[in-house]
Amino acid sequence: MEYKDVLEILRKFTAERGWEKYHNLKDLALSANLEASEVLEIFQWKDEKQPLNDQETAHLKEEIADTLIYIFYMCDKLHMDPYQEIAKKMAINEHRHWPEEQSK
Repeated sequence: MEYKDVLEILRKFTAERGWEKYHNLKDLALSANLEASEVLEIFQWKDEKQPLNDQETAHLKEEIADTLIYIFYMCDKLHMDPYQEIAKKMAINEHRHWPEEQSK
């Protein structure tokens, strides 16, 4: 599925429920953060080497999707292509963060 297809699904879902009035940048940012916290909660009290079971993995995927949904709503509000912005940011990061062998 392409990004434009995802946007179409999200826009339709929102319009059918009349939720556009709730989709301002502040509330979308809050919601994205809340969903990201739910991602983190899955790992709370786990040893870093302890693998996730199938149920936890499925839950993690759902929470990542929820987080991305709000981020994509924000991208839509900002009329931005997240893939282009990621590419631009990675170009900046190339000059900021050097591989370990080059930083010595």
